[in-house]
Amino acid sequence: MKIRLLPSSFESDGSASGRQHSACFVIDGCVALDAGSLASGINDEERSNIRDVVLTHAHLDHIAGLPLFLDDLFPVLTEPVRVHASSEVIDALETHIFNWKIYPRFSELRNEFGSVIEYVEIKEGTEFRIRDLTFSAIPVNHRVPSNGFLIRDGKSAVAFTGDTAEMSDFWGVVNETENLRSLFIECAFPNEFEELADISHHLTPRKLKLELEKLRVRIDEVYVINIKPAYRETIVSQLEGLGDVRLKVFQTGRKYSF
Repeated sequence: MKIRLLPSSFESDGSASGRQHSACFVIDGCVALDAGSLASGINDEERSNIRDVVLTHAHLDHIAGLPLFLDDLFPVLTEPVRVHASSEVIDALETHIFNWKIYPRFSELRNEFGSVIEYVEIKEGTEFRIRDLTFSAIPVNHRVPSNGFLIRDGKSAVAFTGDTAEMSDFWGVVNETENLRSLFIECAFPNEFEELADISHHLTPRKLKLELEKLRVRIDEVYVINIKPAYRETIVSQLEGLGDVRLKVFQTGRKYSF
């Protein structure tokens, strides 16, 4: 399984930055997990291959690139882009984004080949297949309805929390998973912003440490994701201070193999 975090921010010279304003992970070059920078961060090969987008939740930094991705591909799509999401996320997209006021309602549009978007509802606690990948949706603890995912390819498994605060169901699934290669867990705020993290349902390094105490299976790598860019240096320093050799910050642009 190969995973790449798309860049979503830029340095003053225009080069891609390691800071992460939005979330979009490309898996095996053909599936997008979240769509924050989907339109702007993919390469031409990925743009040609990605026809399935899996969404954790409907916050802007996780869906912002989806409208422009559909817009770019509209004239050439020979099959619809399948958006896999919970009913709450689908409703949010149709009500607040694809509503003609913010952006065209692509579900009402067709090109010469047919429909350009297809919603595939994810039901809580279910599994579904995309290509050679099996996704298991796991409810997590965010401010809006959100899912984490266990993703398997027959050889290995990885687990993504998406945005979340303290969890229970997620760890129950992860701790029973065979061949778990890696865990991707959020850490949005530094310890000094614990009250804001509580209100918005995010983790801090201190809270992340407590969450990892719930992990019962042995893995060598725990990748930290969804670090808010304004606090990146502080969060990275606090993560290093935890002294957990498994912790690594997942880097943008690089393709990881699991």
